[in-house]
Order: sequence, then C-alpha cells, then structure tokens
Amino acid sequence: MKAHRLLLPFLLGSVASVSLADAPDPAEMEYYRITTLPTPAGATLEASSIELLPDGRVALGTRRGEVWIASNAQNSTTEGVWNKTTLTFEAPTGTAPDTQIRYQRFAEGQHEILGLAYKDNWLYATNRYELLRMKDEAGKGTATRFETVFDKWGVSGDYHEYSFGSRFDKNGDLWVICCLTGSFSSKTPFRGWALRIKPDGTMVPTCSGLRSPGGIGFDADDEVYYTDNQGPWHGACTLQHLVPGSFQGHPGGNEWYKLAPNMGPRPQDPLDKSRMVTEREKIKELVPPAVYMVYGPGKIGNSSTAVILDQSEGKFGPFQKQLFIPDQSHSNVSRVYLETVNGVKQGVVFPFLKGLKSGPIGARMGKDGKFFVGGSDRGWGAKGGHPFAFERVEWTGKVPFEIHEVHAKPDGFELTFTQPVDAATASNAANYSVREFTYIYQEKYGSPEVDEIIPKIEKIDVAADGKSVRLKLDTLTKGHVHELHLDGVRSKEGKPVLHPVAYYTLNEIPAK
Repeated sequence: MKAHRLLLPFLLGSVASVSLADAPDPAEMEYYRITTLPTPAGATLEASSIELLPDGRVALGTRRGEVWIASNAQNSTTEGVWNKTTLTFEAPTGTAPDTQIRYQRFAEGQHEILGLAYKDNWLYATNRYELLRMKDEAGKGTATRFETVFDKWGVSGDYHEYSFGSRFDKNGDLWVICCLTGSFSSKTPFRGWALRIKPDGTMVPTCSGLRSPGGIGFDADDEVYYTDNQGPWHGACTLQHLVPGSFQGHPGGNEWYKLAPNMGPRPQDPLDKSRMVTEREKIKELVPPAVYMVYGPGKIGNSSTAVILDQSEGKFGPFQKQLFIPDQSHSNVSRVYLETVNGVKQGVVFPFLKGLKSGPIGARMGKDGKFFVGGSDRGWGAKGGHPFAFERVEWTGKVPFEIHEVHAKPDGFELTFTQPVDAATASNAANYSVREFTYIYQEKYGSPEVDEIIPKIEKIDVAADGKSVRLKLDTLTKGHVHELHLDGVRSKEGKPVLHPVAYYTLNEIPAK
C-alpha cells in the first residue's frame, strides 16, 4: 500500500480574492442553526470527506491524509474543555454523556482524502492516487488492515490532480471523478473522467469531459451528479448529471477514449467561443449542466463542492429529496430542485444558508436531518475566515417562507411555495423581475454573463390555495439561465420571501 503525506495547495476553481467573512444571517438562523463543533487540540482537521457509520459515529477524512472517528457529534455541545490526553471534549459536570464529543484517529498517511464510503465493516477512502479500504480487525478503534481496491488512474504530481469518491450506488459501484492536470489538459490516463469501480475491483470508464470536480453524490432516484468549477469550457460552476457514456464539456481528457473502448469513438471537439445550446446540436454525447451555480459576488458561489441529498423525510425542513450544494469559496450552502424535461435534467438553484466558519468541502446529511460540513481554506481562501472547521446544521422546526420549487412550462414558469402567498402581492407584476442570460462556451478561462434578454411578464395566475404562482412570459430562451426575483411578494402573514431569487437553467422547453 502506498502512503504519502504531501501537502499541496487546494484549488477547486480559479484563484480569486475572498472578501471579509459573512456572518450568519439572523433571518436564516431563525430556521437553521449552525453549531461549530470542537476538534482535537493540536490537529488540523480539514475534513474533506464525511461518512456516517451504522453505529452513529461520524468518520472524517482529511486533506492531510488522516481519518478521524467522532462519537456523539449529533448531540454534542460547544461548552466545556478539551482533554488533550483522551481526545475528549468534556462538557461541564452534570451534563449528559452524549453531549461530550470524542475523537479517535483511525488512520493516517494517505493523501487528500476526498471521498469516504462504508460497507461490510470496511471504510473506503478515495485519495489522489487510489481507492483504498481499511478495517479495524483488533477492535481497538484504529485501522489495522489496508487494501488497495484500485489505483490505475494517472497521477503526475500536478497540484490540480484531485480525485473525489462517491458512496456506493445501487449496483454496489463506487464512482471516482478525476480532476484534469491543471485546468487545460490531461497528462495521465483518465484525468478529466468519471470512473466506476466495480465490487470486484475492476474499473469502467463512464464519462469524459470533467474539468475540476468538487464533489459527487446522488439524487432520490440514485442518479449520479457532480459539481464542476468555473474555468476553461466552464463559464460558471455547475451541477452536472453523470449519464454513462456522456461527454461533460471539457475536451482536455478526451484522448483517453483510446483506453476506453466501451465508450465508443471520441466525441467531436466543441467549437471555441460558441454556446452550449449550439454545441449540443452537433455533439450527441454532450450533456449540458443540469444547473449553473451562478458565479460571482452576491450570487450562488465561486467553488461548488459536495452534492448532498435530503433523505430526512422532513427532519431537515420542507425540502425533502432536494439537493444541497456547499461552496468552498463563499462558505455557504445553496439548494437545488431538479426536474426532467424532454429527457434532460435541469433545474433551479436558490441561496440557502451562509456563515459557515471555513470553506466547506466534505458534507453528509443523516436520516435524522443532522447536516455535517467539514471545511478548509488552505490554498484558496474562504469567506468563513477560519483555516478549518467541523460544523453541524440543524432545522429549528420553523418553516421559512421560501420558493419551494420552480417548474418550466411552455410559456413560463410555475413557482410553488412553502407557505401560501398573499394574492395581492403575488399577482402584481411590479413585484417581480426576470432576466435571461447565458455563458460563452469557450477554451478561455470562465465567461461573463452574455446574451442578456429581459422578458416581459404577460400574465400571473395565483392558485386558489396560494401555494403556487404561474408566470407567463413573452419569451423563453433555450440554453439560458432565467433569473427570477420576487422582492415584493409576501406570504399571507405578510412575510417576505426569505431568499427571493431563483436561477433556473432552461436546457429544454416543455412541449406542453
């Protein structure tokens, strides 16, 4: 088994300055509470991957190649003192034992662990150069047996060659997504690819065209998604649907089709300075971003990471089966609703929660609705301002007034809400604004927002129960992001929408 401890910069997207920390928003905190958990004294716990174990403990894989196991993370408090000898956070005398978080270092000596998965008493870790599994055979809380499951994707030593791993899919496969060598090229096999590792350890090349992944996860139907980051051939950060056999947009790694006969012939290269919607007509393998995670200050973010499904059945609030996407640069979390139109995934992203202490990378939500986030700002910087953090997000039990879902229609959009709207404000076109734009599909790094269109709202229908609003527009533009603002809309109780902006990526327009 290989063992490396190289510490390299962590760059998910373009190098950019980071503004001063965003404090938690009191309006958001009424509904979702952030608890910053204590971490072992003297340890730099940059949790870049998180897995929930069957006994309730939480496994944390770190950028420094360690695996820590935390007990009582679901209920622990932040009051007390840290015992350096026992690696135990000791809450005040008389406090219930389950409020005392405890850590044990399970393993070390790996390199940038960016994926953890548990199965049959093995903990699987994806790092830069291999998929490794480890087990505690002595029952003492530390790994004693290590086995390499697969290590045949390329590593040249370039800083950018991160490898992210999924949890197990419905077929028992683990997915590994490999960053390019730098932003533009693929110097070793399968850099810029998604690979599936079968239970017997064999590898299946599955998707090409990846650039700089930040995380991978599943939706409620076990479809696989990953986040990619702004750069060459990526005008903004994106949430991408990993359809087997697909090309995800960056041609830098396509030379490895010669090692992937199962994928068929190499796709045609996209035309520089084109548009995604145009190139889709020419390149049948090209799958467009399901959602553009709109780039820039005051928008969604600059460096999308984990893909987290809410399977809590209401324990995390009213957003069951939706996805939550942290952003490492902005120290925030966004919310995504997806639908399928004409066989293509597309959907909408909303702001959700800001004010995390560091740059979130690893994340996991349990069926109890406890949402764990691990962060690091090394090599990139993050608004949170702290070099690392381990945090827990919980629903307070209050339902915010939010846009719940947005559905594309042939002539506009239907918006649903978590609470009934006030019909007078919701039916007034002056309380909305709509803008359409897209990005240049180009080899150059990133893109401005281009091809802007300002559509007119022709008609508004408010449902009798107040839970949905139908907006009819004079134009919809295939391939554009449709930016919707609802600043003047109020609930029946007179509350404003907590996050009154939505960005819908319209890959397809419904026929009816």
